[in-house]
Amino acid sequence: MAALSQKHIQLALALPPRLRTFLARYPPAAILPTAPGAGASAETPKTAYQEETPNPFQPLKHPATGKWHDPKYSLRRQAEIVKIAREHGVEELLPFTVKGTEERLRKRVELGLRVKGTGVGEQVKGHKHERQLVSKMEKKRKAMLEMPDLIREWKKVGKRNWTKFPK
Repeated sequence: MAALSQKHIQLALALPPRLRTFLARYPPAAILPTAPGAGASAETPKTAYQEETPNPFQPLKHPATGKWHDPKYSLRRQAEIVKIAREHGVEELLPFTVKGTEERLRKRVELGLRVKGTGVGEQVKGHKHERQLVSKMEKKRKAMLEMPDLIREWKKVGKRNWTKFPK
């Protein structure tokens, strides 16, 4: 047991100071020790930071005034912490954030590239020649497929009678 806890301590010390400080202020329940004999339903003790804001990445509504307070960590700082945690393989220990990898992937799947015209059934406005390109190419392809029959007809009718050939 002591060797296992020493191993976890060594792993924690290997983390960068910024991430180590964050995890010390907002430790996830997964790494906190439970009190012996308390059972599975016992609540883990919370730090003063956690009592003030349970999730530092989310805005908080003040219970008395009803006003919203900004998150403790800005979106830029959230992204930096998530990036550091991902590099060190501890991202799943962080609280929920919109900057997390899973949330970003979920949004990418839900919203697509967010470039006009890339969605299903969407079209980019573009110039007139760009908009008509598909139909023009389809006409050319159809004409090329019908070309052998047209050549046979030309050879039957001849050059001089071509103007009389019905279109």
